[in-house]
Formats: sequence, structure tokens, C-alpha cells
Amino acid sequence: MDEKDIQILKSLEELETTSTEAVSEATGIPLSTIHYRLNNLRDEGIITNERLDLDLKEFGLGVTILIEVFTKDDQSHTESGKVISDIEGVTKVFFTMGSTDFIALARLPDSDSVERLISDFEALDEVARTDSTFVIERELDSHYSLQEYDTDTLINEFVD
Repeated sequence: MDEKDIQILKSLEELETTSTEAVSEATGIPLSTIHYRLNNLRDEGIITNERLDLDLKEFGLGVTILIEVFTKDDQSHTESGKVISDIEGVTKVFFTMGSTDFIALARLPDSDSVERLISDFEALDEVARTDSTFVIERELDSHYSLQEYDTDTLINEFVD
């Protein structure tokens, strides 16, 4: 995998499309090159289906960290959530009820990145403290929530 592969994959996510034409237009990479590289990424197991989903472990982001974030009492949750979301490697942020203010999920390449991530959290004025959990193995990590429901349940719940 090289810079062009990264540009293609990043563009696919930013554009939220599988259109190779749109990716070519956004990146300036020729359409034939995009097709060739996507096929190679499929063969390598990085792209797992026609939706161009990534296997983050194969890509190199195999370390998953869950971070409970406790903000300072005088902080706005909207502002706190934004600065937490801006930390590199954080892919999901949830504002929660209870003693934990936020739960963040980060995908990182290695243990050095974990140290950097924690330092980034500690440097935030909005954050009082954090509690981090290293994920040993992802048992279920679906990007597609509807797949986790039986079709009849969805029909019963959401069809009038």
C-alpha cells in the first residue's frame, strides 16, 4: 500500500461513495489506476466487499482503545465533544449519561500511538481525567447496524 492507495481510500470515505469516477475527479488519479489499485486492495483483504469497507487490522490500524472521558464541571458537552473528536485516531465519540461524560473509540497503528493519544487527551483543557481500555479482540464491530437485526423485527418496529 502506498500514498496513492491511501488517497483513494481516504477519498472514498470523505466522498461517502463507491464511485470511482468521483474519486478520480477528487484525487486526479486516472480511473484505470483507481480500478487497478482497488482490485489489489481487495486481493490483499484490505477491502472486504463491494461497499469498499476496510479491514482496519489489515490496513494497519489494529489497536482499538476505548476511552472513558470525564470532563471538568464547567465545560459544555458540545465543545468538549468537538475537541475530543478532533484528536487524531478517534473515530467515534459518544456523549453519555452517568458518571462518564463521553466514551471515545480510537483506532491506532501501535502502542506508541496509544501513548500519543493519551497525551493528547491529557492536554485538553476540557478533560479532567480519562480511563482507557485496550480491546483485545473485536467480537462484533459492524458498520451496518441493520445487519444486526432480524428483518421481521425491523419491519415490525419501523413500518407503519
